[in-house]
Amino acid sequence: MVGIVIVTHGKLGRALSETAEFILNSPLDAVTAVSAEPEDSPESLRKKIAEGIRRVDRKKGVLILTDMFGGAPSDMSYAFLEKGKTDVISSVNLPILLRAVNLRRHTGLSGLGRCLTSYGKQNISLASDILSGKPRSLSSACPFYKGKKLLQAE
Repeated sequence: MVGIVIVTHGKLGRALSETAEFILNSPLDAVTAVSAEPEDSPESLRKKIAEGIRRVDRKKGVLILTDMFGGAPSDMSYAFLEKGKTDVISSVNLPILLRAVNLRRHTGLSGLGRCLTSYGKQNISLASDILSGKPRSLSSACPFYKGKKLLQAE
C-alpha cells in the first residue's frame, strides 16, 4: 500500500486526516500529517517531512499531498522526489485524500498520482452549472476507475 504524508501550512493536514477518519469511520493506516509552522526553519521542516515519510513507508511508495504549489510545504517536499519511491501532488483537499486512501491498494505510486490529479481536475464543480443541467465529465485517467464505479485492478 502506498503511504501518504499530508504536508500543509498549520494544522490543515491534521484536520483533513481527522475528517477523513470521521467520514470513513476508521483510522487511516499509513497516513500522517506534517504541519509547517511559522517558527519552522527549512531544515526543521525537512526533518519533519522525512520523519513522516519514514512513518508511512510500506515499501510501495509514498505520496506527499501538499496544500498549495509554491508554498513552503510543497517546496520542501520536492526535496524528497524520487522516481518510483516518492512523489508530490499539490492542492490537496478532502475529496482527493478520500480517493487516495481508497485507491492506493489498487495501484502503484505512479498510477495513483495520475489518477488523483485527473480526479482533482475533473471534480471541481460550479454548483450553478450542475443545477442548470450542464453535464460533468466522468472520464478518468484511472484504468480501473470508470465514472463512480471502482473496477478490480488487474
